Amino acid sequence: MSEFSNNLHVQSVPLRWSDFDRFGHVMNANYIEIAQEARVEFANEHFEARGHEFAVFVRHIESDYLRPILPDTTVVTVETQVVEIGNTSFTTRQEIKDRQGRVACVVECVQVAIDMEAERPRSLTQKEVGILTQGPDADVVGDIA
Repeated sequence: MSEFSNNLHVQSVPLRWSDFDRFGHVMNANYIEIAQEARVEFANEHFEARGHEFAVFVRHIESDYLRPILPDTTVVTVETQVVEIGNTSFTTRQEIKDRQGRVACVVECVQVAIDMEAERPRSLTQKEVGILTQGPDADVVGDIA
């Protein structure tokens, strides 16, 4: 999937009745919500659990719908992986899978690190890059800022 293949976050997201349209498919906009739920859990597991506050905003998001998710799927699996790291941003690729493990949607999201006091983008720290590339269980050293 990427050069950071050891850093795959897998999250189960239960589907709600309101996620489906009148035709019995998950509505397109709800795939973005599902992906966001998994990204928030990714951040919690990778950063918050280590006591590292990590504020980001979504700069760009795109989705590719490959197949519908039907009501026989009550829980989707979302695999989140970092596929690119820049100076102030990183890109995640998320595969949303139905109950049979088939990829229904791929979401790519560019997120930018923010200095909350200055209210502007900031560079990623060495520690953050380490966490993003090595995963939540790695022993990452580097600056705390």
